[in-house]
Amino acid sequence: MKTLTTLAALTLAVAFAAHAATPPAPPAPTQGLTGEVLETKDVDSYTYLRLKTKDGETWAAVPTTSVKKGAKVTIANPMTMNNFESKTLKKTFDKIVFGQINDPNAKSAPTAAAPAPAPAAAANGPSIKIAKATGADAKTVAEIVTGKAGLKDKPVSLHAQVVKFNGGILGKNWVHVRDGSGSAADGSNDILVTTQDVVAVGDVVNVKGTVRLNIDLGSGYAYPVLIENASVKK
Repeated sequence: MKTLTTLAALTLAVAFAAHAATPPAPPAPTQGLTGEVLETKDVDSYTYLRLKTKDGETWAAVPTTSVKKGAKVTIANPMTMNNFESKTLKKTFDKIVFGQINDPNAKSAPTAAAPAPAPAAAANGPSIKIAKATGADAKTVAEIVTGKAGLKDKPVSLHAQVVKFNGGILGKNWVHVRDGSGSAADGSNDILVTTQDVVAVGDVVNVKGTVRLNIDLGSGYAYPVLIENASVKK
């Protein structure tokens, strides 16, 4: 598991280097991070924490959480990244630790990192032609992407095929799906879905979730539209 986590982190570092203003060094695994919360900053999808640790102050980023100043927290499965730029906060961190606040009753989660972008392969090959979902909130991928303004914070249903899967990032699985609608030229053929469900590339799935707009994870990972906290079932 540690080997897989390290490989995933190194792969991510390459992606970050392509987007960040100052190319960061590869993330380094750490053994654990415990500290007192001195400051918190909430953005879409996760929370920044300034921590006082035995080795001095440091910043950490965890999935969105409610934590008070003065609280003692432990970051599980931490991974350090240098020169990380957050466009949302308009700040570059010399060093920041990604992970999750440890729950002693839960299994360890994979290291937090940014999800990969949509696959660059040719859009909507002949094999991708999925029938539209049924129901009052049923949409195609193209209808969600092009009509995102009117769908903000609304539930949608979608019938589509998985074209990319990234698991265990910021406490979620990140899934790109397509149904044959839309165009690669304007990006209306692909949409990102966050979920706790596990699926595989090639699976045809039913997606039910909430449309969110303008999610910015920093370092160039910005999503004009995605479906959040979805149920994704075959």
